[in-house]
Amino acid sequence: MRLLLVLLACLCSPLAEAQDSGAALTEWLNSEAQKLLASRDAGIAAIQSTGQAEQRKAAVRDKLLGLIGGLPNYAGPLNAHVTGSIDHGQYRIEKVIFESLPRYYVTGNLYVPNSPGKHPAVLMPMGHWEGGKDAGQRVCANLALKGFVALAFDPVGQGERQQSYDPRLEGSLAGGPTDQHFMNGPQAILAGESFARYRIWDAKRALDYLESRPEVDADRLGATGCSGGGTLTTYIAALDSRIKVAAPSCYLNSYKLLFTGSIGDSEQSLPNFLSSGLDQTDYVELFAPKPLLITSTEQDFFTPAGAKIVYDEARRWYRLYGAEDHIRWVVGPGGHGTPLEVREAVYEWFIRWLNGGKGDWREQPVTMHPNHELLVTRTGQVSAEGSRELNEIILEGLEARRKSASVDELKAYLRAQARSSSTPSSSTRSGSRIVNGVTVEQIAIQAEPDLTIGATLYTPADSAAKPGVLLVGSDEALATKMAAAGAVVLALRPRGTGMPDLSNRGLLGDWIGNTRAWLVGRNLPGLRAADILKGVDFLISVNGVRDVRAVARGVDGVWLLVAATLDPRIGRLWLDRTPPNLISAVKAPVHRRLHDATMPGFLLHWDLPDMVSAIGPAKIQWTDPSTWMGHVTPLAGNYQYRYPDQPDDDFIQMLLR
Repeated sequence: MRLLLVLLACLCSPLAEAQDSGAALTEWLNSEAQKLLASRDAGIAAIQSTGQAEQRKAAVRDKLLGLIGGLPNYAGPLNAHVTGSIDHGQYRIEKVIFESLPRYYVTGNLYVPNSPGKHPAVLMPMGHWEGGKDAGQRVCANLALKGFVALAFDPVGQGERQQSYDPRLEGSLAGGPTDQHFMNGPQAILAGESFARYRIWDAKRALDYLESRPEVDADRLGATGCSGGGTLTTYIAALDSRIKVAAPSCYLNSYKLLFTGSIGDSEQSLPNFLSSGLDQTDYVELFAPKPLLITSTEQDFFTPAGAKIVYDEARRWYRLYGAEDHIRWVVGPGGHGTPLEVREAVYEWFIRWLNGGKGDWREQPVTMHPNHELLVTRTGQVSAEGSRELNEIILEGLEARRKSASVDELKAYLRAQARSSSTPSSSTRSGSRIVNGVTVEQIAIQAEPDLTIGATLYTPADSAAKPGVLLVGSDEALATKMAAAGAVVLALRPRGTGMPDLSNRGLLGDWIGNTRAWLVGRNLPGLRAADILKGVDFLISVNGVRDVRAVARGVDGVWLLVAATLDPRIGRLWLDRTPPNLISAVKAPVHRRLHDATMPGFLLHWDLPDMVSAIGPAKIQWTDPSTWMGHVTPLAGNYQYRYPDQPDDDFIQMLLR
């Protein structure tokens, strides 16, 4: 039993250490976030007139458009058509398809009252339900019964717009909707934009379609949606003046509480959002003084407490305009979603503000359809109808905007990404033990004034001068081998590393740590490169170390490339199974751990080979370069390949020569 407990402790300790490291990173990033939010609060408190409010609104709108990379410059035809219809007497459901961008199709269900004249219309973006538009049918059918035209459409990655769809699986190779969004998220960031811009553009084109319909009064347009649909409702209301009334559900929250919780996926978390002086209330204030209903539920992870912060600030903002009755907050029972109490509040809000108060806000029973009855396309997937995938569109835009830049500009960019504390790092040692003649010590290195990173130092017994090797990660077997070969080895664990990948298919890596860092204007690959340089500082200070080499495996090799580009003290590098470039991750619809290597806008000017050139190819030994799915790929150039089961020993000797 004692042996079993020891074994269990050994197995659990790496995960426990990783969790501690992840918690420390979150605490540090949250501290940065709260400073930014406090500064924003001071600016908001100084606004005391509608003139000042309008000035801030103009500045916020420009900031938001800049953060998402602007909106596509496209004014081509919708090429819309109806593929079928279901008649329910008082209303009908039309199956519609249109182009958001050339050969990039959007599928939707249009609910149309079977009564003459022009009607108010409501756009309904969908949350992260895999079936997409079918989840909106109860609300849309009720709106149609109350005299509204309603359009529910499939978000990219959902319904008939699955990305990387494989008919053999009858699903996406990437997994569910959120995982599909996470495939496109870092691709867009590498291209200097946000995945949100494409979601917003789809909504704008959906509004174009609503306006084109003869049944719609284009002066009476509203929007509502829950979860991810609440996100897009918030965005489109803030950024498109055609929306006159909005009712986002289960989304609006303040990062004062949200930052350490469920921060949302790629379209919900814009890089540099908090560091630009923004919080989610800014979307509401952009929409003011038009009528806005915020809805929450009692047990939602977008908590009522966070929503109240938004509501309280926004109510003061609406008061500046003499329009406090134009904003309302409703909290319904249960978890994430739209219970009856919330749905009826939404109906009442649209009836009040878009239909002159005429209509019954109570929900009526409606015919509900299984998903297949609501399909727009013949095959059930737009990819089979010739639609492009979003990564192709991101790549197309990236290639059109790419411009070369100098090595000096590259280094200046990387220094900005690796920005960390300028305070000289300190360190402490503990837990010394001797294993096979090698002294093993635990090291804590000060990375920031209030953040330490862990490392393990392996020091051979003899006193001769030795090469120092910085190993990125905690590969004890490799560290022990290098120490046995005569090197002083520091196995460094950069901030927040080692957390398990909790995505459905192990594709995402540390998306949440990277996303939190982006929000506050930091970059984890850059910060982890800065941690590597702190490790170099420490290793050089160790008695007997004559020079420094470094080793990294997989995506961690990108951090090492950044560090070595910035610091010539790293005399030789060994990269193992590290992808040779980033552009291939944009070209591919599916990838692994791309978040852990993504630097905003990096691919607009450079790629990993540019860092190799800056370091000097002769200083790098690169074994088994791999794709972004982890498969070794044969390439011409300065690469080496293992034969089956070849051990590390030969490559260790090359590194230490």
